[in-house]
Amino acid sequence: MKPRGEKPGVELCNILIRIGALKFGLFTLTSGKLSPYYIDLRIVPSFPDVFKRIIGFYEEVARKAIGLKSFTRVSGIPTAGIPFASVLAFNLGKPFLYARKEAKTHGREKRVEGLLHPGDKVLIVDDLITTGKSTIQAIEAVRAEGGVVKDALVLIDRQELGEQNLKKVGVKLHSYMKISKVAKILMDIGTIDENQYREILKQVA
Repeated sequence: MKPRGEKPGVELCNILIRIGALKFGLFTLTSGKLSPYYIDLRIVPSFPDVFKRIIGFYEEVARKAIGLKSFTRVSGIPTAGIPFASVLAFNLGKPFLYARKEAKTHGREKRVEGLLHPGDKVLIVDDLITTGKSTIQAIEAVRAEGGVVKDALVLIDRQELGEQNLKKVGVKLHSYMKISKVAKILMDIGTIDENQYREILKQVA
């Protein structure tokens, strides 16, 4: 439960620090870019109470900002997005899919696992987004099998052109929080110093 009086977003920031999900150093991201910070959301499912709360954040955006009538299926992005997408789909009573990075070389050689019919409206879900490269690959895979994709949902937008790149392919990005807001809250509550705050903002495009 959210502590009484806690401002929106502060709860998520406190969670990131409590479970050690925010790290500083030099990291190579999935996009290939170098970053002075890293948010490891893969560890979230190892904390059941945290996992449940974060799924609640996804559900809040799905219901209020996107609307449950806007999609009929939920597709996760391997591997980090799958736990969030699958539980979100379960909670919303929506069928779950996931898009492979590459087509299987055996069986039906599909890039999308799960039942997908032409015209199905699919919500793409991942943990976070940087440039949007892996998200766009998933969008293309779903569209190649007849799915309709107009929305994508992540917990955190790293603000490194992901939103703009998705817009170019006709998809609107929805995030629970942008990294600039996460960084501002963390500095305001004294969890990171000004230098770390600046390091995060340097990455924002």
